[in-house]
Amino acid sequence: MKSVFGWLCAGLLWLIAGGAQGALQLKLDDTGLSSGERQASQLLIEQALAALPPSFVQRLDKTINLRWADQLPVEVYGRAGQTGNLLELNAQLLPKLLDGSAASTLTGRTHGTVQQELLASLLHELTHFYDRAQLWPTTTAQLLQSCRQRAASQGLVGLPSTCRGQTARRFSLSDDPRLLDLAGWPQYVGRYGQREQHNAQVARSPDSYELSNPREFVAVNLEYFLLDPSYACRRPELYAYWQTHFAWAPSAKQTCATQLAYLNAGSDFARQPLGKLDPARVYEVDFLLAEGNNNWVSRFGHSMLRLVICAPGRPRGPACRLDLDQHLVLSYRAFVGDVQLSSWEGLTGGYPSRLFVLPLSQVIDEYTKIELRSVASVPLKLSQAEQDALVKHALEMHWSYDGDYFFLSNNCAVETLKLLRSGSAQPQLDDLDSIMPNGLLAVLEARGLADTSVLDDPREALRLGYRFDSFRERYQTMFVVLKQSLPIPQEDVEDWLALPASQRTPWFAQADLRTSAALLLLEQAALRRQLLLAQEQIKQRYLSDRGAPTHDPALAKAGEALQQLLANSGFLSRPAELLGTQGYGLPQPDEWQQLQDSSANRQQLLRRLNDSLSQEVRALLGPAQVLELETSEANLGSLGKRLRELHQASGGLVLP
Repeated sequence: MKSVFGWLCAGLLWLIAGGAQGALQLKLDDTGLSSGERQASQLLIEQALAALPPSFVQRLDKTINLRWADQLPVEVYGRAGQTGNLLELNAQLLPKLLDGSAASTLTGRTHGTVQQELLASLLHELTHFYDRAQLWPTTTAQLLQSCRQRAASQGLVGLPSTCRGQTARRFSLSDDPRLLDLAGWPQYVGRYGQREQHNAQVARSPDSYELSNPREFVAVNLEYFLLDPSYACRRPELYAYWQTHFAWAPSAKQTCATQLAYLNAGSDFARQPLGKLDPARVYEVDFLLAEGNNNWVSRFGHSMLRLVICAPGRPRGPACRLDLDQHLVLSYRAFVGDVQLSSWEGLTGGYPSRLFVLPLSQVIDEYTKIELRSVASVPLKLSQAEQDALVKHALEMHWSYDGDYFFLSNNCAVETLKLLRSGSAQPQLDDLDSIMPNGLLAVLEARGLADTSVLDDPREALRLGYRFDSFRERYQTMFVVLKQSLPIPQEDVEDWLALPASQRTPWFAQADLRTSAALLLLEQAALRRQLLLAQEQIKQRYLSDRGAPTHDPALAKAGEALQQLLANSGFLSRPAELLGTQGYGLPQPDEWQQLQDSSANRQQLLRRLNDSLSQEVRALLGPAQVLELETSEANLGSLGKRLRELHQASGGLVLP
C-alpha cells in the first residue's frame, strides 16, 4: 500500500494538474471540526481522489459535500444520500483517524483496518454517485440495427414486427448487460431482455452485501478493484471489465499465477482431487451432448462443455484431441444429497445446481457403458479471446455458483447457455434461447457457433473422438452371436438383459468358445444394469425411510454409512467450503496448500466410507434384488471358468 506521504503527493499532483476544474470535487463540511480533524479529513479525501481512475474523476463532474455524521449506526461507515450531493461518514470513527490509530486498529471486516475501511467506504459511496450520474445512451438506430442482425442470423428477411417500436434507452453502470452477466444477474433463458432476480454466485464472495442488488455489486467491487492488488487474480473477468471501462488500471497489481485451481469431482477416491489448469493449454471447447433415452428425466439429453486440454509441453493444435487423459468436462448437475434424483424435487427446485469438473473418461463411461447413451462432442466456433474468457469464467463459477436446479426452467441446457453467454460474451448468444439440451445444439449450429460437420462421417467421428457410441450397439452385436448359435427366444438385447439372471444361466452349458465370450460381455452389461436398479431401489428406500427408526442393525449400519458418504461428498460440488471464509474469488497459490490438504483428507474419508458402504450396502436392498445381484455375479464366475475350459480344450494356453 502507498504511504500517507505518497497518497498526499498523488492528491497534490492531481490538484496541480487542474483536476479540480470540470471534474469531481469533494468539499468537506468542517463545521465544528478542529484543525486536526479538518487535516485528517482532508488527507482521507486526497487518498480517495488519488485512488480513483482519472476518467471516473472527470466524468463525475459535480461537487459532493462530505460531512461527519453522528447519527449513523456503529456498523455503518458511510452513506450517500439518495438525493442531492451529500456524503456522510460515521463521526464515531473520526477520533481514530485523528490520533493515527485507524491505520493499525483491526475491524474484523474485509478491508482490515479502520483506515482502509473508511477509505473503502468513501470510494464505495462515491461509486454510487458515479453510477447514478453516468448513463451511456443507446440510440434507436443502434437498437434497430441490432434487431436486424439478430433476425438475419435466424434467416429472417427485413425488420420483424418485434423490432418495431423500440426506442433508445440509457444504461447506468449497474445496468450494463455485460456487467450483469459477470456479476450474477444473467439474462433469463426464454425471456429475452429480462434478468434473473436472484444472484446465485454466493460462495467465495468478498462481501455478501454485493449480492443484494447490482448497484451494491458495482460499489463493492470498485472498492476491491481500486484497493486490493489480488483482485485481478481473484476475479480476472471483472478486473478486465473495469480496466476496459475506465481505460485504466491501478498501479498496484499482484502477479497472477498462470494456473487456476479446480476440484476434480471424479469417482476415483484414490486420486488427489485438487487440480490446476492453465487456460493457455485449452485448445478448443466442445459442446458435449449425451443423447436422450427412455428415462423421462433424460429423454432430451444432457448438455455439458468439454475442455480439450493439451498435454504439458504440447502446443495448442489438433493433436491435443489425442490427449484424452487431460480433457475435462464442465457439467451442471443437480447436487443430490439423498441418492440420485427425486423426480418431484427436480421439478420444484429442491436440489442445488452446481458446476462439476469431471474427467472426460468417467463421463464417457457413465453414459456409454452404464446408461447406454451415445455422446457427441461438437467444437464451438469461438475466438481465442472468447474461449480463454469462457474457461476463466467457468472456473470462477465452479468456486462461486450455487443455484437451484429446475427440470423445466433451470436445467443443464439453461445453465450451459448462461455460462456460454456470460463467459464468452459472444454477441450471437445474446438472444439465443433453448431449454432442451438437444435443442441447444441445434440453435448453436444454426447460428454457426457449433461445427457439427465433424459428425458427418461416423467412422471418422469415432476415430477422432467427436463421437462416443453407446455400448448398446456392441451388446446388440454380441446378442446376434447368441442368436446365431443358440435357440434363444428373445428378439433384442434389451429383452435378454431384462431376463432374471437365473433364466440366463441354463444357456451357458450349450455355448461354444465364441458364444461364451459374447455371453460374458453381456453378463457384465446385465450386472451393470442390476447395479443401476439397485441404486434406484436404495434411493427409494432411503427417501421413504429417512429419519425413521429401525431395529435392524445391518440396515442401520448401512444407512449410517450412506448418510456419512453423502454428507461428506458435498465438497466435490461446492469446493469453496474447504476454505471457509478465507479469501474470495479464484483461490490463490497461498491457499492451494490448504486446499490440497483439506481435499486429500476428505477424499481419504470418502474412500473409507465407500469401502464400508460397499460391504454394508446390500442390507439396504430387498431380498429379490440381493438374489439377482448374487446370481449375476455367480454367472460371471461360471462363464469365466467355462471360457478357460473351452480355450484349453481347443488347444490354447491355460488362461488365468
